[in-house]
Amino acid sequence: MKQRKIPMRKCVVSNEMKPKKEMLRIVRSKEGEISIDPTGKLSGRGAYLSIEPEVVQLSWNKKILDRVLETNLTDDFYQELLDYVTHQKARRELFANDK
Repeated sequence: MKQRKIPMRKCVVSNEMKPKKEMLRIVRSKEGEISIDPTGKLSGRGAYLSIEPEVVQLSWNKKILDRVLETNLTDDFYQELLDYVTHQKARRELFANDK
């Protein structure tokens, strides 16, 4: 049976290439709204982050997402993003142990 190609994406903070399923997409719509895109299918300009709290914290400290998405993000958005990533990482670790 033929092996399927795994789509890879680059983290805008660490510049690491990882499988798309291990990344989180942040999207800026045409209206300028920034949102977390767990499905990876929303239309707009996207940036990928590794699902690691340290990566999100580094992005927050250096305002990397602000530059990549060409906008000014609030501290509330970064806090929401950090909470989301922390939750997702804990979930993955919990369900990885169930297998």
